[in-house]
Amino acid sequence: MPVMLGQSNIFGQMRAQLHCYARCDVQVLIEGETGTGKELAAREIHYASERSEQPFVPVNCGALPDTLIENELFGHERGAYTDARSAQPGLIDHARGGTLFLDEVDSLSIKAQVTLLRFLENNEYRPVGCGVARVSSARIVAATNANLETQVAAGLFRRDLQYRLNALHVRLPPLRERGGDVPMLAEHFLRQVAQRLGRPAKRWTDGALRVLDAHDWPGNVRELENVVLRAYLGTDGAVIDAFILDGLIASAPNISSNSPAKMLQDETELRYVSAKHNAMCAFERSYLFGLMTKTAGNITAAARLSGTDRRQLGKLLKKHHIETGVFR
Repeated sequence: MPVMLGQSNIFGQMRAQLHCYARCDVQVLIEGETGTGKELAAREIHYASERSEQPFVPVNCGALPDTLIENELFGHERGAYTDARSAQPGLIDHARGGTLFLDEVDSLSIKAQVTLLRFLENNEYRPVGCGVARVSSARIVAATNANLETQVAAGLFRRDLQYRLNALHVRLPPLRERGGDVPMLAEHFLRQVAQRLGRPAKRWTDGALRVLDAHDWPGNVRELENVVLRAYLGTDGAVIDAFILDGLIASAPNISSNSPAKMLQDETELRYVSAKHNAMCAFERSYLFGLMTKTAGNITAAARLSGTDRRQLGKLLKKHHIETGVFR
């Protein structure tokens, strides 16, 4: 079973919180950016609890059809509707005695939220077509990559449901806040890739590890894992250096003035990646300024003139903080 890995202080504090919550048999809400490992955190709670021998049932709430939410969660009795030739247990029944993990809980429609709230009020439910209420023994752990407080304020999520789910709360830190964890995880994933593919082990150069450590990782651990896989497959020899990372990561390294990577950027490996990125940024900005000047800030005309998609051009303008109004 995959486990959560990290050695930073903030990671250790979060993991200790998960184990503390494992001993409290109530609902837990896990909030964290995409790729931070919310399902792994839910499994950590489950397998550190007294429910560890019982089922862990993960559910993607975004995949639950609105018209079948009760049937999916609570099941149905034989004859409940035309095609119901036999009784079918729901997800709640599958998780009996264990943990039901509701991922992307913020994606539930208002109707589905009402259905879930009614269940959480007393743990009672009725399979479709059944007149007798049953009591669930499953523990609910929910997760979201959105801020539920913001969703509530916008009228997209019910306040009373938020209270029910949020008996205990844990925030998963993004990878950029986990100082020192990136090199360790990069080494781990590199060993894992070699084992999974049945190929020879490879190693990072110090420069490559510094480039990885300097990156912001907006996709968090999942993005890092994907980059490691591509770097392994893109390297013929046994050593992976910084050159291979150019173009593999989503954006250039975010190098602060006092970071180890900044102090060592005169080394050839890091200088190449950084210099190429700076040159590309300078070209993009200069080109966009020229384009906006020529079209008087008209994005549609600029997209047609440059042969690019209007939406993509808008993203580039936003990336370089260029306001079109100043060209009119």
